[in-house]
Amino acid sequence: MIAMRRALNGRRSGSSWFMLMVVICMGTSPVPGYAGPPTDSMKATIDEVLRIVREKQLKQPEKAEERRHLLEKVVEARFDYTEMSRRALGAPWNQLTDQQKQEFVDLFRTLLTNSYADKIETYSGEGVQYVNERTEKEYAEVRTKVLSGKTEIPLDYRLINKADTWRVYDVVVDGVSLVNNYRGQFTKILRASSYSDLVDQLRKKSVQLRAPAP
Repeated sequence: MIAMRRALNGRRSGSSWFMLMVVICMGTSPVPGYAGPPTDSMKATIDEVLRIVREKQLKQPEKAEERRHLLEKVVEARFDYTEMSRRALGAPWNQLTDQQKQEFVDLFRTLLTNSYADKIETYSGEGVQYVNERTEKEYAEVRTKVLSGKTEIPLDYRLINKADTWRVYDVVVDGVSLVNNYRGQFTKILRASSYSDLVDQLRKKSVQLRAPAP
């Protein structure tokens, strides 16, 4: 159980998700040259999140829950949590029933969106530079750089086209894949215990993240 907690609280996976949300909540710089549909899609999502973050009325303490709900809704429209969950869990995904898959997606989404929600509100960065994009059939990668002081952090969004909509299925921060990070953690837990134990730990983590701060 201790090993499971350590795996689910791994620093690199957490920092990857934090940097993803940092990018969403920072300013953006113009896209150099031609930006194709994948980049346009990411920029549209980031612009909408920025609109919510900068809305004065939503900055009031009593609006905190509403603001967070709006942010999560915008992000969820762009991120394919089912695809992320399938890739993060790996082969065991194929053994699950539809109900089990939905439960895992819900728990994984909660783990991602709530882990660093509070830090998003207080982070201040200098901007994001769109570098370029690569496409191959239904897949694409939008490369960006997070600008913070004198530091430039490479951050790439990997997208898949479903029903003519570009959806994010992975984020690579400074060469580290968010999905691969969690897959490695989940694999260790499954080898040491069982799928039911993994889900139980995710449930407990979900409850902990949803609990109001004292």
